[in-house]
This record gives sequence, structure tokens and C-alpha cells, in this order.
Amino acid sequence: MNLASTAIGYPYIGGNREWKRSVEAFWKGTTSEEEFIFDMKTLRLNQLKHQQSLGLEIITVGDFTIYDRMLDLATMFGMIPARYKWSDKKVNLTTYYAMARGAGNVVASEMTKWFNTNYHYIVPEYEGQQLKLTQNYLLDYFLEAKFELGIITKPTIIGPYTFVHLSKGYDSKSKASFILKLLPLYAQVLQQLVDAGAQWIPMEEPALVLSLAPEEIKLVQQIYKQLAEEVPAAKLMLQTYFEGLPAYEELIQLPVAGFGLDFIHGADENMASLRKYGFPQDKVLGIGIINGRDIWRANLAEKTMMTKAILSLSGVNEAWIQSSCSLQHVPVTTKSEKKLDGKLLNALSFADEKIVELSHITSFISDEKWSGRNSVSQSMTAIQALEEHEARKNPRVKELLSQVRQEHFTRPMPFNERQPLQQAALQLPDFPTTTIGSFPQSDLVKRTRSAWRKKEISDTEYAEFVKNESARWIQIQEDIDLDVFVHGEFERTDMVEYFGEKLSGFAFTEKAWVVSYGSRCVKPPIIYGDVEWTSPMTVKETAEAQLLTSKHVKGMLTGPITILNWSFVRDDLSREMVANQIALALKEEIQALENAGIAIIQVDEPALREGLPLRKEDWNDYLSWAVNAFKLATSSVRNETQIHTHMCYCEFNNFIEPIRALDADVISIETSRSHGELIQSLKHNPYELGIGLGVYDIHSPRVPSVEEIDTILKESLEIIPKEQFWVNPDCGLKTRHEDETIASLKNMVTAARKLRQQYQQMVF
Repeated sequence: MNLASTAIGYPYIGGNREWKRSVEAFWKGTTSEEEFIFDMKTLRLNQLKHQQSLGLEIITVGDFTIYDRMLDLATMFGMIPARYKWSDKKVNLTTYYAMARGAGNVVASEMTKWFNTNYHYIVPEYEGQQLKLTQNYLLDYFLEAKFELGIITKPTIIGPYTFVHLSKGYDSKSKASFILKLLPLYAQVLQQLVDAGAQWIPMEEPALVLSLAPEEIKLVQQIYKQLAEEVPAAKLMLQTYFEGLPAYEELIQLPVAGFGLDFIHGADENMASLRKYGFPQDKVLGIGIINGRDIWRANLAEKTMMTKAILSLSGVNEAWIQSSCSLQHVPVTTKSEKKLDGKLLNALSFADEKIVELSHITSFISDEKWSGRNSVSQSMTAIQALEEHEARKNPRVKELLSQVRQEHFTRPMPFNERQPLQQAALQLPDFPTTTIGSFPQSDLVKRTRSAWRKKEISDTEYAEFVKNESARWIQIQEDIDLDVFVHGEFERTDMVEYFGEKLSGFAFTEKAWVVSYGSRCVKPPIIYGDVEWTSPMTVKETAEAQLLTSKHVKGMLTGPITILNWSFVRDDLSREMVANQIALALKEEIQALENAGIAIIQVDEPALREGLPLRKEDWNDYLSWAVNAFKLATSSVRNETQIHTHMCYCEFNNFIEPIRALDADVISIETSRSHGELIQSLKHNPYELGIGLGVYDIHSPRVPSVEEIDTILKESLEIIPKEQFWVNPDCGLKTRHEDETIASLKNMVTAARKLRQQYQQMVF
């Protein structure tokens, strides 16, 4: 049997975020375009050599990007919206990054989550434009590796069905025209790669794991039939991931040379399909056996046994032993971690370690011996030691969970009865203005925090700095004349990490970075033990800020589901159980804020939708326990206390009911890049609680005009009653610069004040 180890993709950000620093230096103008291009090439080649040194047998290119792979494809196909005024043959970096981040008065393209991960992609926009191949960057990457490293790689590309499925701008009438324009370009790309010597070309089609209607299955069959006819020499590996393949019987016969299946998240479904339908003997099977989305060490004995079972069941002569999906969803290497608890560290496996695991499994099945000395026993010992860790045996957490009753998931009074009590208590004007929570974290803030972490300044000095910075921004908010203030979150590095550091059961890494969007990288906490509240986490900073103003300062918390979904979570308990542990901890923090006199408390859940199963028929179970976790955290407050929440997402057309079920008094939603779509949705699905539709895009450095915000407010007011209407940016302002933040907020407040005056004139 012919076996080879491979990975679907590798983290392009670098072990020390070298990629991020290079990209941001180019944006700032401190490096030239030539220097930037050279830096990117150096990173790509070094990463390929590194993967090869780890023992990976088939190396991938095309998983690297200078911002986002969907954006790469859109620009490669000349799919540039008219507002960017592009007319050149090649898409330059100015146009590319304008689409990603906005520029001047031109708004960026929409950004949303990549399936149910925490990675955000740029949504391609089809406007009926004439598509053309501008530059085959995959060919460039392939030739780069071939001639400079002597490696024949497999250039991977997001497949046409997934690309179309995740794009916008077409309807049922124009979809066929869109695909007809697109397929010849895919064929050109494939032919050029074949001519250059590419032996395998993976076509990533994660959209095939969704529930497909018969007409969609037929469309996929037509797409791959046409590609096979136009480029018959191309050996395509059709790669799926994130779930099992529901239309297995029909799609497994597509005219491709190989099929990659996820045997982690889609293990049961794919195994059942293999048993029922077998596997074509003329195809190569890609066995996704190492989890590309978690950080836990694999039990090599179990993984090897399962791989052997899959090989036996499929009867194939050739297979790839691979990750379940791209490894970009995990950090680069555990070798950078020097401070973690030993038992925990030994049980971890990041991208590099996962590649080694793939090599071990491949080697053993091929040669009946392990390539690493004691590798199997070491993996089993490490896993067992973590299972028996004392952090997983907290008696107080167990007791609190046993006391949870159904009434703990419900506010004492419905919204329509508690809203007048809140209005009387809070005394807010019509169309109250606020922000989402964070303010810009300047270089001074970052340097001071770094100095504190390095113990170059004392705890007292750091606390005083944070207090002064918060006081400065309280005054800025007074000058801007916002209605509800925030303290600015200057003490927080990350909205999940900050809370995890103050709760038991969490661990934190030094360099375990994962890309979230663009150059934004996060270090997800590791939930490895029982989660418990031990002392107030936010009360001091919030209460100090409240003393400085007569206006209300919001308490700012991250919700239980976002903490869950933006962490790497222990795999010995259900996610529901872990979510309830977090919810009970937040419940105690909310009570502490109330006791300190904080009347508005925001519990953000930007990742609520992210945790949804990929298929809608599987949503109900997740939403039931996820919504309950939020309510468990928030339902114990007084009727006069106003609970806010915030979500990042544009796709709310089919998500209004879960939002309503949260029973939050006010929700703010990130909608600036797709405002019109949500307006249409709310016309058909009215929302009865308080709501603030984000009036400008914080992911872009541009400052929106008063007129631009005024237009959005008036459109929103057509479908949201005055009593429910809040005015806010679409997300936190942590990543923005101070001058643009102040200018944008001033314009937002001016627009809200203008609307307030117009409404009063209408009334009188």
C-alpha cells in the first residue's frame, strides 16, 4: 500500500507572528512594496522547508496568503467591485488591501466567519463584471518551491462550489452566469499548474459537507464534469472538512483522482458511508485523522487503529494520512511554551507536533514500527496524566452545578414590564449613544502592560496607569457627549484571555497565536480544568470609572459561549457542561457589579453563532444549551438592571429567534458592511427588545461622515421603534487609532443628536 503524510494547510503567521509584523509594517509605510514582497516570499519558503524537516512527505502551497485566501481568489479572477475603480491587468496591493480594509471614502468588502471557526474571510462580491485571470499566484507559489527548494508541492485552491457558495451578489437567475464565467478561469489555473509539473491539485470544498439539495448536488457534478473535460490531465484531490459528507453516494463518484474526508468531526457519518457505499478503487483516499482544530495530543495507538480500520474498509491502494482540516486553526509549536504546567504541556499538540503525529502514524502503518522512540506510550501517559489532574476535580464547581434549577434560566419579569422600570431608573435620552466597550490600545498602553508583565513596573504602578488612562477616556467621552460610557478596557489584552486569567481552570500560553482576521492574531486560552469564580474581575476598574462621571458606565463582560468558542476546550466533558461552569462564574461577577452600583452590564456574545453546527437541522440542540448558558449568567439581576449584549455577524436573517431568546434588554450588532441586508430581515422579523445596529465599520481606518451615519440611522428607524433604538459603532475600538476613533464618535453623536432634534420637532 502506498501511504504518504500531508497537511491540508499550515499556519502562515509564523511561530513569532513574523507575518503579522511584516504586513503591518507595509501598511504603515515603514517597509517598501519590494521589501514586503521579499519578506512574504522568505516566510513562505522557510515554512515549506520547516514542514519538510518535520517529516511531512507531501507539502502544500496555496495555503499562504497576504490577507485572506478568499480575497486572493476574488482578485485572481478580477472580481473587483466597481467602487474600487480597478482597471489594470494585475490587481495591485493598494486595491487588494482596500478591499480588505477600506480606503478613503471606499468601504471594505464584507467580512464574516469561515464556516464555524473563529477565522474571518473577506466575502467576494459578484456584480456581473467580466471575470478574467489576472495573475495565477498558485503557479507562482508552485514554481517558487520547485525551483528554489526542489520540492514538487501540491498547490491547493478553494474549489468553485465553495467559492460561489461563500460569495455574494448573485441570485438564482444570475448564479448560472456567474459559474459559467468562473469555471474557464479555474480551468486555466489548473492547466497552467499541470503544465508546470503539478502532480496533485487539492480542491478544497468544505461547502460540500453542508446539507445539499438535489439541484446543488447536480450543480457540483456539472462543475467537476466540466473541469475534468477541460483539464483531463489534472489530478484533483477533492478535499472536504469540518463535517462528514452527506451526499456521499452521489459525490464520491465525481471525476476526480482523490477524495479527502474528515474522520474527526465527520467520523461517524463518513465511516457509515464507507461501510454502506465503499470507496472507488481508482481514487486516492485522504484520511483526516489528526484534529486540525484542537490542541490536544493524539492517542497514537487509537489513531493508528482507526486509520487501519478506514484503510481496510475502503480497500484503497493509495492514501494520504492527513490533518482533518488546515492547521491554521491551531498555534505553530508547543516548543515556544516555557511556563505551562508540565502535565498540561505534555498533553498538547500544535501544528508542528500534529505533523509529527501524522508522520508517526504513516510510518507505523507502512513499516509496522514507530518512527519515534516510545512515541505511543508517551502519548498515552501524557493523556492519562491530564485526565487525573487535580484541576479537574473541583468540589465547589460540582456543587454549584448540582444546584442549578429551571428558574435560574429566566428573568423574573418579561421585557415589556421591566423596560419602563429601567427607563425610569436610567433616565436616558431618545436614541442613546454608546460604544461597544474597548477603546484604542495605544503603543504606550501595550508597552506599559509589557513592562508590568516583565515585572519592570509594580502592580501598583500598572494599576495607576490603567486608572489614569481610563480617566482620560472618561473625559474624552464627556467631551464627545456620549450617553452611556465605558471604562475602555485598558487592563485587558483580549476579551477572553482577560477573564480566563482570573478564573480557575484556565491556562495561558506565551506564543500560541492563531489568526482571527487579517493581521489580527489571538492566543486562545486553554480550558483544561473546572472553571470557578474566585474574586471580582472587573469591579475595581468599572467602579473607579463610574466615580468620575454622572453618566452610566457599563460593566463589560465576555459571555459564556464566546469564552467557550474562543478557547481551546477540554475534551473530557461536554461543551454544554463547560459552558454552564463559565456561566455560573459570570453570574457571580454580575452580582458583584450590581452590588458596586453598576446599573448597565454588557455580556458580549460575538461567538454565539460561530458555535452553530454547519447543518441547520442540527442547530436546535446547540442553541438550547448555548442560550441557556447566557441566561444562567444574566437572569439573576434586578429588573432595573439593564443587560446588554453584542454580536459580530452579518448573517442574522435566520438567527433572529435565538437572539430574541437571550432576553437581553439591548443588543448591538455588527452590521455596517451589510446594513441593508439586516434591515430587510428585520422588516420581516421584527425585534421587540432594544437594539443598536452598528452605524460604522471599525475594521476600517476611514472616518465615516455625519451624512453617512445619518442615512443609516434613518433607514434603521424605519423598522426599529424609537423606544428600542440605540446608536453605536459596530464593534469594539481596540484596534483603531485615537484620532480616527474620536473623529468617528463625534460624527456618530452629531448624527444621533440631529436625529433626536428632528424627532422632537416631529412630535411638537
